[in-house]
Amino acid sequence: MRWTMITKEMIIADIISQHPETLPVFKQYNLDCYECQIADLETLGHGAGVHKIAIDQLLISLNNVLKQ
Repeated sequence: MRWTMITKEMIIADIISQHPETLPVFKQYNLDCYECQIADLETLGHGAGVHKIAIDQLLISLNNVLKQ
């Protein structure tokens, strides 16, 4: 199985739809992206910045879920 890395350039809605197992990570960081209409257009990096979330830590957490 090939592992795809999540990057800050990816669209939030695409991450959630392609990798629903990441949803608990978004919730852990208090990012209600699954309920937000902007998630269809917003990159992960931009969303993290708007919500003052450290993008590097968020990426580590999201990618750790995919590695499991």
